[in-house]
Amino acid sequence: MPTLLLKNADVLFTLDHARREIRDGALFVRDNVIDQVGATSELPKTADRVIDARGMVVLPGLVNTHHHLYQTLTRAIPAAQDADLFHWLKTLYPIWAELTPDAVYTSALIGLAELVLSGCTTAADHLYLFPNGSALDDEIRAAREIGIRFHPTRGSMSLGESQGGLPPDRVCDSEDAILRDSRRVIEEFHDAQPYSMCRVALAPCSPFSVTPDLMRESARLARAYNVHLHTHLAETRDEEDFCLQKFGKRPVDYAEHLEWMGKDVWFAHSVWVNDAEIERYARDGVGIAHCPTSNMRLASGIAPIVKMLNAGVKVGLGVDGSASNDSSHMLAEARQAMLLQRVGGNPKALTARQALELGTLGGARVLGRDDIGALEPGLAADFIAINLNRLDFAGALHDPVSAIVFCTPPRVDLSIINGKIVVEDGELKTLDVMPVIARHNRIAHEMVERAGAR
Repeated sequence: MPTLLLKNADVLFTLDHARREIRDGALFVRDNVIDQVGATSELPKTADRVIDARGMVVLPGLVNTHHHLYQTLTRAIPAAQDADLFHWLKTLYPIWAELTPDAVYTSALIGLAELVLSGCTTAADHLYLFPNGSALDDEIRAAREIGIRFHPTRGSMSLGESQGGLPPDRVCDSEDAILRDSRRVIEEFHDAQPYSMCRVALAPCSPFSVTPDLMRESARLARAYNVHLHTHLAETRDEEDFCLQKFGKRPVDYAEHLEWMGKDVWFAHSVWVNDAEIERYARDGVGIAHCPTSNMRLASGIAPIVKMLNAGVKVGLGVDGSASNDSSHMLAEARQAMLLQRVGGNPKALTARQALELGTLGGARVLGRDDIGALEPGLAADFIAINLNRLDFAGALHDPVSAIVFCTPPRVDLSIINGKIVVEDGELKTLDVMPVIARHNRIAHEMVERAGAR
């Protein structure tokens, strides 16, 4: 069983039960599991691989709870730069209809590479349209090649324009086909074992793009297989108006009516929720993927995250799609989360350490995992290290942990995922990035040309 020793870290930010911050810290790993955590002087002196982390802050790998990797192909589209959610979607649906299996695979490589370099070691992705033979398999293949811990969600859209929904009919699928493929991907890819590298969830896209029947049947299918459920909910005022007009219910009431409440459910956004709905989230164990950058980009509003945390709601961070964030940077998202909660006038609303906890332990809880999110014996060997000796942190070493949130968000210098080195000396070791960037840019250009969207 191979061993790895990381030693001499300036600070080891453990996020363990005692929230220890260990000076001159060390980690000892056996295979893919953390075996010991403590001061360098207390741990073994040798291992199969020894990493000197002098000058570094070390913390658990970040957990991204909501993304749309395929959207890396449609960043900064001019016609969608200054639109709210519904108009943004209507602009981009025709381009997304041009997705192919290679486009899904290549965009996933790009998005996951960005995430890993920003400190992410576990990522959930929401792929909800499958034109031209695309499949969830395409991005799962990319995740395996990158080496990231992955939670792909089998999304879906079945409520097209002809039925009163938002998306064009041609990017929607029949409900029988959706449920059939949902079963297939669960049976083929879902691994419920501890330290699993792939867990599948079911994720009908939103109240305005799927029917009530599909929402209900997806929930029942997920529970038959004991997998999680995910969807967008209460993201905008427009969604609230849509639900009231079409279903006679607010989004949270609508979700509860369709059996979408419970500890196996997590919602993206939940910006427009009231105090009673937050209490329901806490009571039923629902998780929330907070996506501050996307919410600002699309002028959706400010999610009441502090209220949720005070009520006991599980909250994690999500970068959301790369066409509504235009980045896949988890440390940047932690910074945005901290700053956005302070806009209301309370400088203590969310601290740097709380923001990092949202991005680690918080995300683990949202995804239903008790084997990641902290640095303590028995948990997966997922951790990152950031060199403090850089221009970005000059003058900020009074508090190295807070510095990585308050200062310019850096890329990581080291990333270990499942006990394997994925980033070393700031370079991704599992992918030759430049050829993929060239292919990605070509695919992006061709999709826009085919859609006539230039």
